Amino acid sequence: MVGLGGFAGSVCRYLISVVMQPLLPQEGIPWHTMLVNVVGSLLIGGLLAVEVRGHWHLLGVVGFCGGFTTFSTFSLELLRLMRTGHYSVAASYIGLSLVLSLMAVALGFHMGTKINIIK
Repeated sequence: MVGLGGFAGSVCRYLISVVMQPLLPQEGIPWHTMLVNVVGSLLIGGLLAVEVRGHWHLLGVVGFCGGFTTFSTFSLELLRLMRTGHYSVAASYIGLSLVLSLMAVALGFHMGTKINIIK
């Protein structure tokens, strides 16, 4: 179920990018990614609110939303931290996620250029 949902989510993400990219400005905010992140977060919140369980949870929440965007999971975890009053942990999670992810992608890009994978 996770694999099926992940496949469907990944394909939907790709299709949204293909359809939207020619319609949007090429500079500035990557709106197609923003749309996917917002829709994925809306979807995971809705699925959890209606308490999908079992195979449907694996298919929709873990599989589809995970394949569509991991930002939805990040948003859900952040909401859980805030709803339980862990505001400083939530702020740390936001900051660390952004900084460490940006550093990791920069390091990965640098390493890739050194071994001639990325040009």
